[in-house]
Amino acid sequence: MTDSTPTSIDDLTTKQKLTGVVKQIELVGALVDIGLEQPGMLHISQLQAGKVHNVSDVVSEGQEVTVWVRRIDKKSGRIDLTMIEPPALSWEEIQVGQTISGKVVRLEKFGVFVDIGAERPGLVHVSELADGYVRSPSDVVSLEQEVEVRVIGVSRKKGRIDLSMKALGAVVPADEPEDEEEPLTAFALAYQRAMEEEQQEDEVGEEPLADSDDRKRRQQDELLARTLEQHRGRDE
Repeated sequence: MTDSTPTSIDDLTTKQKLTGVVKQIELVGALVDIGLEQPGMLHISQLQAGKVHNVSDVVSEGQEVTVWVRRIDKKSGRIDLTMIEPPALSWEEIQVGQTISGKVVRLEKFGVFVDIGAERPGLVHVSELADGYVRSPSDVVSLEQEVEVRVIGVSRKKGRIDLSMKALGAVVPADEPEDEEEPLTAFALAYQRAMEEEQQEDEVGEEPLADSDDRKRRQQDELLARTLEQHRGRDE
C-alpha cells in the first residue's frame, strides 16, 4: 500500500504516507484499513482543510484514500491518520539556530516571507537580510528565489517564525546612501560669499606673510561684523 508497506505498528512513523481503504464511516470520522491488524482512525477534522459537517460528504465506504500518520500510541494500539498533507517541518522540529533552505514567497517593505516547509512561511525582517543598509528587500532577493536562512526565533503561540540571512554572512547588501549636507543658513551663506570676495581682492597683490595673516584676521573680523549687521537689517 506504500513504497515501504508496514507490517506492524512498529513500522509506522509520524508523517508517513500511506494508501488505505475506508472500511467504516462513523459520526466523528472514519476507520481506514492500512494493511495492519488494527485500522487507522481518521477524525472528521482531518478529512480536509476547513470545516466538514458530514464525513460522508468527503469519503465513502470502500473508497481508496491517501493518508498520513498523524499520531501513534503503541501502548493502546491507536493509529491516528490525516488526509491533510502535513508540513515538512512541524513546530517541534523547528529549532533556533537551524539553517534551512527555503523559497521567497512574498516581498514586503519590512522584509520577506520564506517558505521553509513549515505550517506557515517564516519572516526575514529587512534588518536581517544583510549587513548594512538595505533600501528595499528586492535589492537583495527576488520572488521565488531559493535562499538559505537561519532560524533566530520561534513562537508557536503567535504562529511566528523569525529568520535571518545576514546571520549566514553570505549576502551582499546594497550600498549605504551618503549623508546629505545640511543647507547653509542665510547668514552662513552671506558670510561665505563675503569671504570669497575678500579672497579674490587679496589675490591682486601680495604682502609679507606675517602682515598678510594679521590683515586677514582683521578683515575676517570686519567682514563678520558687516555681514551680521546686514543680516540683522534684513530681519528688521
